[in-house]
Amino acid sequence: MKPIASQVAGIVHAAAPYCYRCPFKLEYPSCGVACADDVEEIINTTTTGNIAAFMAETILGVGGFIIPPKEYFPRVAEIARSHGGLFISDEVQAAWGRTGDKWFGIEHWGVEPDIITSAKGMGNGVPIGWTIATPEVADAFPGLTFSTFGGNPVSSAVGLAVINVIEEDNLRENARVVGDYLLQRMLELKEKHRIIGDVRGMGLMLGIELVKDRQTKEPNPQAVLRVFEETKRQGVLIGKGGLYGNVIRTGMMLNTTTESVDRMVEALDRGLSLCQ
Repeated sequence: MKPIASQVAGIVHAAAPYCYRCPFKLEYPSCGVACADDVEEIINTTTTGNIAAFMAETILGVGGFIIPPKEYFPRVAEIARSHGGLFISDEVQAAWGRTGDKWFGIEHWGVEPDIITSAKGMGNGVPIGWTIATPEVADAFPGLTFSTFGGNPVSSAVGLAVINVIEEDNLRENARVVGDYLLQRMLELKEKHRIIGDVRGMGLMLGIELVKDRQTKEPNPQAVLRVFEETKRQGVLIGKGGLYGNVIRTGMMLNTTTESVDRMVEALDRGLSLCQ
């Protein structure tokens, strides 16, 4: 969501492409993807008109696994470049096959970023961070870079090994296949439990938004905590996120199975039943 003021000088925040809670009180697709056009309005009214870059997660992770409309990133990338800026894709959570079939989340929208940043999943638990840029951007960097742990041979070897396993074991495809199954099971939970307002995501990056009432969409973070306690009792650990702390986030392994999905869904079902 757009804050009243930037928290960091020189950075302006755009409204999230959050269709379930549209900040413009519109509905997709009749909205015309107003959240994308608002980026240009922000540039025109809060900057000199020449920007350094537009940076965004391709799927908002901690924000609650928010999936933008398919037109969003092609449009905002075009807007940013028309104002002299780069498009930076934050792929910390959506990369390395988690969204299914693709290496990076942005690939689902057919946009080529100028810079991609990523980390975490590439190391499978080993600390690592990674940035890549187009030759034009990389060659324009004015001088040498310095990093205390840059090029760490152990982390680099682990990162390469993880990429090889993802490729050789077809884990991107597995994320799509098992993710589709998980999505169906979550939609079944939505039919059963009225406190579920929305189910969304891609691949194995799926979330459930809990509400007190489906009509008012009043957030229900208390229910998330009750579900957490029950799933933990069942031996299943899940995460939460969202602006109001009311989104259950799942982060299953890329090599997970439908059997593991069934176990998690059973635990969620028991937890959600306690919130009726």
